[in-house]
Amino acid sequence: MLPTDLLGTWTLDRLVQDRRAGTSGTVTGTTTLALTGPDVVTWTEVGTLVFDGRTTPVSRTLLVRRSDTGWAVHFADGRPFHDWVWGSPVLHDCAPDTYTGVLGGDATRWTVRWDTLGPAKDHRLDSVLTPAR
Repeated sequence: MLPTDLLGTWTLDRLVQDRRAGTSGTVTGTTTLALTGPDVVTWTEVGTLVFDGRTTPVSRTLLVRRSDTGWAVHFADGRPFHDWVWGSPVLHDCAPDTYTGVLGGDATRWTVRWDTLGPAKDHRLDSVLTPAR
């Protein structure tokens, strides 16, 4: 599945688990993938985090750019995040922790899972994206 196959607005439901602290929370909102250049898809998330008795607005923007070898995800400031690989793990080393992610599913329901492990974190983020209504 390519990022251009997922253009549009999606309902975002994310489970956030801090395994070290034994706490969890949720993010609900939307994820929009929009073609913003011939070889650029802008990924925008907007939602509400409910965690540890607090409610906080959250947002982020990622850029998915075509590369010589396929597609790659970048942070909004242009730093590389990971290759766009569907169904196989990707790694993002963010010292002192390591992030392992997997994108999967199809054009009707897709998922993003991140496991973060290291001295600073032991987290899992499970996101489910379905077409917005």
